[in-house]
Amino acid sequence: MKVYTKTGDKGTTALFGGTRVPKHHIRIDSYGTVDELNSHIGLIRDQDINSKYKETLIHIQDRLFTVGAVLATDPEKAMLKNGKERLNIPKISSENIELLEKEMDTMNEALPQMTHFVLPGGHQTVSFCHIARCVCRRAERLATALNEIETIEPNTLMYLNRLSDYLFVLARKLSYDLKADEVKWIPEKH
Repeated sequence: MKVYTKTGDKGTTALFGGTRVPKHHIRIDSYGTVDELNSHIGLIRDQDINSKYKETLIHIQDRLFTVGAVLATDPEKAMLKNGKERLNIPKISSENIELLEKEMDTMNEALPQMTHFVLPGGHQTVSFCHIARCVCRRAERLATALNEIETIEPNTLMYLNRLSDYLFVLARKLSYDLKADEVKWIPEKH
């Protein structure tokens, strides 16, 4: 199978279902940003971190492929006129969202209470988490903008929202585990 198809040489690409759209379409930007996020999560997973975190990150990467598939599907082509699904696209479940919540609760139990915003950084691995969190927020902004044009399944949006929270808590937990400084943001007085 060849990677190149030449069908996008004029600036369009196909969604699941066959609809062609410009490569700058918000739907393409949405799932492209999810793909970027998935790559950043791979970078975190490649660090010297606890194997439990790595297992969770692999699960998240799998779920992000699902989010990407949802975002890459033309909603008009996904359903038949009788309301049944035409395309067999996986979905984000409430259990996927609950897993992130449980992981955050577990990590938070070991962390000191947060009293201030924290500055991103302190250790390279922690910084990778903060970058992933920011990319996740961008993916969420794009997906919610797309949702105003074409409705997206609510669990997809909730998953992206919860995932950015998870990545923040993971950054704090990794700071703790790596004994890195967590620098509090205390606004300068002018």
